Amino acid sequence: MRRRLTPAALLLPLALLLTACGGNASAGTGTDTDGKGSLTLNVGDQKGGSEAILRAAGELDNLDYKIKWSTFSSGPPLLEAVNAKSVDIGGVGNTPPVFAAGADSKITVVAAWHGTSKGDAVLVPNDSKLTAPAQLKGKSIAVAQGSSANYQLVASLKKAGLGLADVKVKYLQPADALAAFTSGKVDAWAVWDPYTSQILQAKQGRVLTTGDGVTNGLTFQVAAPSALKDKKKAAAIKDYLERLRRAYKWVYSHESEWAKVWAKETGLPEDVALAAVKRTYTTRVAVAVDRQLIASEQEIADTFTSLKLIPRTVDFGNFVDTRFNGDLPASTSAPRPAED
Repeated sequence: MRRRLTPAALLLPLALLLTACGGNASAGTGTDTDGKGSLTLNVGDQKGGSEAILRAAGELDNLDYKIKWSTFSSGPPLLEAVNAKSVDIGGVGNTPPVFAAGADSKITVVAAWHGTSKGDAVLVPNDSKLTAPAQLKGKSIAVAQGSSANYQLVASLKKAGLGLADVKVKYLQPADALAAFTSGKVDAWAVWDPYTSQILQAKQGRVLTTGDGVTNGLTFQVAAPSALKDKKKAAAIKDYLERLRRAYKWVYSHESEWAKVWAKETGLPEDVALAAVKRTYTTRVAVAVDRQLIASEQEIADTFTSLKLIPRTVDFGNFVDTRFNGDLPASTSAPRPAED
C-alpha cells in the first residue's frame, strides 16, 4: 500500500526546493566555493539547482576561476541579489525576470532552456467532480501570486473562455496552498513541478489541465549587467553556461542517477524526484535568447501589466543579451519529450 503523505510531511522538503517561479520567499546565502584562481564568479542558486546538477555531472572539476555559491529559496530574491550586484548570475523560471523588469531592476537574461510544461498543472482532489478547465468557473483556486503558475492559470482559463474574474483566486505560497488543497479549503491548485509530482505520487490529487501548449516552458540564467561589462567575468560566465549546458545533456542519459542526487539534496522521496525529472527536467534543451523568446516573455509581461500586477509597461527586449547564443537552436525548438 502506498503511504499517504500528510501536508506536514510534504512541507519541509518542498520548502527547500528549486522553484521555477516566484513569490515572497526569503533568501539565504551559502558559503560553498569551487575552483581556484584570482577571479570569483558569484552564482545564485536554489536548493537542488545548478550546483547540484553541475556537481553530479562532474562539471565543477578543473575550474580556473572560483565559483562562490549563494542559495535562495526562489527566483525573486535571487534576482534582487543580481540587481544589487551581490550575485553575478543565477537561474530562475520564466516569470521572475518579467517582474524584475517591471521593477526596472538591473538584470539581463543571457541563457535559456526550453522544456515541456506538463509539470505546470492545475490540480484537483481525487474526488473532485471537475473534469475540464471550463468547469472552474466560480471555483476557488490556490496559486502563488506573480509566479509562473499564476501565468499558467491565466492562460489556461483564457483557453477555456474564462478570466481571473470568473474564479475565486486565493493567492497562497506553496506551503499554505498545499495545506489548503489537502484539507479541502480550495477546489484546485495551480502549481509547478516537483509539487505536481509530489501530489500525484502521493495519490492526493489529479491533473485537471497542464501548461503544455499554453505557456512557453522557458527557464533562464540571468546575469548582472555590471558582471557582463567585466571582460574576465564575462569569460567566466561563458564557461559556466557551457558547463551547465553539458550538465543538462548528461542528465538525459543519467535520469535515475540525477534523481538520487536531487532527492538527497532536497529531501524529496526518490520516486517523486524521478517522476519530476522525467516529466519536467530532462525535457529541457538549451536554446538561443532570440526574438521569439523576447516576444513570448513580452506576452507574459503585457498580461501581468493588464492585470495590474506589474505597475508599468515592460519592454523585455531591453533585458536580454544574445552574446552567448553561439549556434544554439531557436527558442521555439521542441523540447525533449516528457516521460509520463
